Amino acid sequence: MDIFQAIVLAIVQGITEFLPISSSAHLILVPKLLGWADQGLAFDVAVHVGTLLAVVVFLNKEIQQIAPAWFAGWRGFNWDVHGKLGWLVIFATIPAGLAGLFLGDFIEANLRAAWIIAASTLVFGILLGWADRNGAQNCAPVESLTWKQTFLVGMAQAFALIPGTSRSGVTMTALLALGFSRVASARFSFLMAVPIIALSGLLKGAELAVSEQAVEWGLLFLAAGLSALVAFTCMHWFMRFVERVGMMPFVIYRILLSIVIVWLLV
Repeated sequence: MDIFQAIVLAIVQGITEFLPISSSAHLILVPKLLGWADQGLAFDVAVHVGTLLAVVVFLNKEIQQIAPAWFAGWRGFNWDVHGKLGWLVIFATIPAGLAGLFLGDFIEANLRAAWIIAASTLVFGILLGWADRNGAQNCAPVESLTWKQTFLVGMAQAFALIPGTSRSGVTMTALLALGFSRVASARFSFLMAVPIIALSGLLKGAELAVSEQAVEWGLLFLAAGLSALVAFTCMHWFMRFVERVGMMPFVIYRILLSIVIVWLLV
């Protein structure tokens, strides 16, 4: 991998990780369109570290409330609202974690075809538009999520293992459909990203540790830093944009992207 490829893919990862347009689809499609070889496991680990750093910094106030409250609750097995939110994030992570553990190899081997990416991009894009338009948005905070609602959002997140679905897109779709506002949906989706990106990075890191792949540390540090900077900027912009405009521009983008995929790659 040369420096230009690393920069392009790091920017792509940073832009698409937290927008509802599927980072995995773009990281598969961009190299195919440009005729590049697969970027490799080490690069995937680096950009995961970068985007994890970005979301932790972006949500630092929430995390500084949630983490101490969650640990403090163990003293008397009594958690306040912030501690409960920590449990909700953990609970919402379980379905995707189990799906990745038992179905990850199958998905990697069988569900990365261009037509599957096109179909999931289209279908889950339309669902996002439906939820954004028809969900009865209210002002309830994410702390008001019930365990049943959290389970449904966690099950939705499991579908994000299919390339083209978009982890942030499908979780926001579920939250919007449950009646939460765009901002609240985005906030909880970003919170859910912390454990799932961390787990994914650990799994990929473990694979890298036992592989014989050469590691270009300079490129990896560049990719991690660039993806972190771009992802942080995108989250900041997205929160303002979605509150004013909504999800429809992303829905339109996904529909057009699915058409381009079919036209060029299927």
